[in-house]
Amino acid sequence: MAPVEEPGTEDQYIFVDVASMAPYNVPYELLVSRVANFELDTGIPFKFVASPSQPQYFLYKMPENVDSVIIKVVSQNAYPCSVVSVQDIMCPVYDLDHSVEFNGVYQSMTKKAAITIRRSDFPSGQFYVVFVIKPEDYACGGSEPVTHQGQGNHTWNLQREKDLQVIIVPSIKASVYIQAILLCVIIFLAFYVGALVVAFVHYFRIRRKTLERSYSPDEGAGTVAASHPISAGTPEGSSYGAIDESSPSPGRQHCSPDGIPRSRTYSDSSVEEESDFDTMPEIESDKNVIRTKTFLYVSDLSRKDRRIVSKKYKIYFWNIITIAVFYALPVIQLVITYQTVVNVTGNQDICYFNFLCAHPLGVLSAFNNILSNLGHIMLGFLFLLIVLRRDILHRRSLEAKDSYEMEYGIPKHFGLFYTMGIALTMEGVLSACYHVCPNYSNFQFDTSFMYMIAGLCMLKLYQTRHPDINASAYAAYASFAAVIFFAVIGVVFGKDNVWFWVIFTVIHVMASLALSTHIYYMGRFKIDFGIFRRIAAILYTDCIQQCSRPMYMDRMVLLIVGNLVNWSFAIFGLVYRPRDFASYMLGIFICNLLLYLAFYIIMKLRSSERIQPIPLFCIIATAFVWASALYFFFQNLSSWEKTPAESREKNRECILMSFFDDHDIWHFLSAAAMFFSFLVLLTLDDDLDSVRREKIPVF
Repeated sequence: MAPVEEPGTEDQYIFVDVASMAPYNVPYELLVSRVANFELDTGIPFKFVASPSQPQYFLYKMPENVDSVIIKVVSQNAYPCSVVSVQDIMCPVYDLDHSVEFNGVYQSMTKKAAITIRRSDFPSGQFYVVFVIKPEDYACGGSEPVTHQGQGNHTWNLQREKDLQVIIVPSIKASVYIQAILLCVIIFLAFYVGALVVAFVHYFRIRRKTLERSYSPDEGAGTVAASHPISAGTPEGSSYGAIDESSPSPGRQHCSPDGIPRSRTYSDSSVEEESDFDTMPEIESDKNVIRTKTFLYVSDLSRKDRRIVSKKYKIYFWNIITIAVFYALPVIQLVITYQTVVNVTGNQDICYFNFLCAHPLGVLSAFNNILSNLGHIMLGFLFLLIVLRRDILHRRSLEAKDSYEMEYGIPKHFGLFYTMGIALTMEGVLSACYHVCPNYSNFQFDTSFMYMIAGLCMLKLYQTRHPDINASAYAAYASFAAVIFFAVIGVVFGKDNVWFWVIFTVIHVMASLALSTHIYYMGRFKIDFGIFRRIAAILYTDCIQQCSRPMYMDRMVLLIVGNLVNWSFAIFGLVYRPRDFASYMLGIFICNLLLYLAFYIIMKLRSSERIQPIPLFCIIATAFVWASALYFFFQNLSSWEKTPAESREKNRECILMSFFDDHDIWHFLSAAAMFFSFLVLLTLDDDLDSVRREKIPVF
């Protein structure tokens, strides 16, 4: 097909070349006819038929008041595989299977295709829309070419005609971009306003209490004494946790000879407990004796110098800063390269967008998917500010030698909270990088920090009442690296590889058993190559020789339920071998986190502790927002596990402001859900600030 000049112009000559792959001469007929509907109109659907021997292309002229348009193509049949191309007005028109990719922008297609064209892409304001039917379907995910036996071996294109419908509609205007950006900023600035209001209310409440104490010091002292009675002695047989002044232990209040309690002094020395323990073996012995008690309290597991412990948790923060920098820089470089290749070659099969709701800006093909990650960055920074405020107030209390901060409540270490804030911010940055050009090669950019966030939350939850026996930063990050490594290996090799799933299942189950044993024995069960031999010995002694009741029943129930959940995941993976291994791994982490959080809250209520209004609100908000976020997460709009053409069958229109799609809403809600989840961990034990550590149980 060739364009014909308007009447009255000079004659145009058409040259036709005919070629065939048949091994013998094939008769043919040539019919030349005028195309009646060569120019496409804006907003009017046009139906036509194309085949490998009869590709189609049409002219489109953009209206004067339109800066960008979306070309939408649909077909009732997935096959034959086709290609949609947008080319500049020039000769020749590349409308053959082997040449359609030489010029312009193109997509492969089964049932859907959508290409957004801006006036800046074609300054003349007009272009050709070309439709080519491929002679085989494997490029779109179909089967290999079918060979029919006849007079020799040869391949035929049997009835490879495809009914297509194309419609070109104006895209959104520049004002919609501005409104979408403002909406994102306003929504997440509202969180800042809410945090500011809560901070002011808390400030005035503390100020009022300070004034009340200054006007009535005797009454305030009596209130403290009534809230925290200290008995002079502990009767034999009483429950563990009562205070015995005759045998003071490290981490408790020391009494002077006149009976007046004195606050414990903190020095800059790294060996504060030197007066109590002369050698390291004695410290280890005392630690093991304490952790074998039937009823443990926070005072038993907060015996180390708080300065040393705080520095230990700050290592998490500095390490994640280093990881973030070295991880993000090559990621940014890689996605810029991907976007450049897409813009230069015009091959839109490289990136797996929701093309029906992909709004370009500058060199970016889908700005809306990047903008929607702004919430992770803003809320991560807000959480860092909230933690910083708490840290400053805590330091001021310590400088004032406030006995509440030294002997009451959960020991406060903010290193992991700072780390969680950085992780949330980096999740937004790397998710935005991934959505510059989402594909099979860079999927781990979007999930790496999600693994780390889930792991850090579990570590923080455990560290709350076990401040002295938490994992080191180096071991934790090494574990995260191993998880990410397995995720990559699973995506690359785990689709139909039975041996991979067998090995992964064995590692998963053994890791669950080893970690459960370490947790049950409060860090006294070393994780090394002999751990499984020791587990077998204990099972034989306690379960076969004599069936004894577990010493830590609550902990045992949690670990049994946790192992059942993990074994269920392992069996499910071994039997069904899910294709999306990265999401499967993330599901394991999230389920373990939710299980541990539910256990923690149940045990907190069971211990007659109460949940204050702010953490209660955060728990309810977390549950509601996570449920809403997961609904949008499972609205799959694309899939890099399939071919680009098959992935586009999942594409859907925008649902918010004609700018954001379902996955963008997932970004908004997941950012808010993680922020509320962090606040739950930060505020859950605020009710214990006036309770002595000797009375706070460990679970």
